[in-house]
Amino acid sequence: MGIFVFLPLVLPLTAWPIARLAEQHLHPRTATRLLTGVAAVMALCSTVCLALVMVVGTAQLPGNPLPDGWSDPEVRAAVPYDEVVGKAAIPALCAVVAASARALWRHGRVRRRAHRALAGLPGTGVAVLPDDVPYAYALPGGRRDRVVVSTALLDRLRPAERRALFAHERAHLAARHHRFLLAVRLAALANPFLRPLRTAVAYAAERWADEAAARVVGDRRAVATAIGKAALVSRGTPVATLAGFAAPGPVPRRVAALLGPPPVVRTWPSLFTSVGLAAWAAAAGTAVSAMSSANAAVTMFLILRAATPL
Repeated sequence: MGIFVFLPLVLPLTAWPIARLAEQHLHPRTATRLLTGVAAVMALCSTVCLALVMVVGTAQLPGNPLPDGWSDPEVRAAVPYDEVVGKAAIPALCAVVAASARALWRHGRVRRRAHRALAGLPGTGVAVLPDDVPYAYALPGGRRDRVVVSTALLDRLRPAERRALFAHERAHLAARHHRFLLAVRLAALANPFLRPLRTAVAYAAERWADEAAARVVGDRRAVATAIGKAALVSRGTPVATLAGFAAPGPVPRRVAALLGPPPVVRTWPSLFTSVGLAAWAAAAGTAVSAMSSANAAVTMFLILRAATPL
C-alpha cells in the first residue's frame, strides 16, 4: 500500500492554482462545475484513504470488534506508519464525520425553518416579506423553489434593479447552485486543503448568476448597480449553502466584471496558457488521487482478507 494511501490527503494542493485562476479566466459556469467536480472527487478519495488508515489504528485498540488477525504483526508490517498515523486517523475521521453531519443538519434545519416561515403566504415563485432588515436569497425545495426578499431591500432598488435581483435569484434556482455550494462545503470539511476551492466556487456561482441576470435584464450596468446597493445594506443569507444576491463576494470584483464585456464561453482552456496548465494540473491531481485511493483500498482489502481466518 505504501505511500499511495497518503497521496490523496495532500493532492488537493494541485488544485490551488486553478482555484485562483479559474475565476479570472474561465466562464463562471465552467469554473463552478470544474472546481466542484475536482473538490468532490478529491474529498471522497482523501476520506476513503483516511478510513483505510483508521482501520489500521482501530485494529490495535483493546477490545476492538475486528478479527484478531488484523492486528497480527505481519499485517502491521505490511501497512506503513501504523503506530502513529493509524491511531491519529481515528480522531481525524471522527472529526470529519461529525463536522459533515453538523453541516448537513444545519443546512436542513435552516431550509425547514425558512419553508415553515413561508407556509402562510401564497404559493408564488417570489415571497416578499415585510421586514426592516434587507436581504434576498434563493430557497430551493419544498413544494416549489422560491425567491425570498424583504421589503427593506426592494425599497432601496429601482425597477430595473429589482428585475436584476429577481433574475439573479432565479438563475441560482434554475442552475441548482445550492448543490454546488453544499458539495464544496462538505469537501472543505473533509479535507482542509480544499478550502480555496470552496471560496472560488462560491464566487463563481455568484458570477454565473450575475451573467444570467445581465442576459435577462439586458443591462449589465443595472445588474452591477443593484449588486452594489444590495451589498451595502444586505445581511446575506441564513446559511452558507443558500445563494444570495450580495453574498459571497468580493462584490467589487463582481461589479467590475459586469461593467466589462461578457466572459467568453469555453469548455476547456488551451494547454498553452496559465489557466490551461493549472486546469490540467488539477485534472492530473484528481486522477492520481482516484487511482491512489483505489490502489490503497484494493491492497488493504487483500491484506486484511489474507489475515482474516475463515
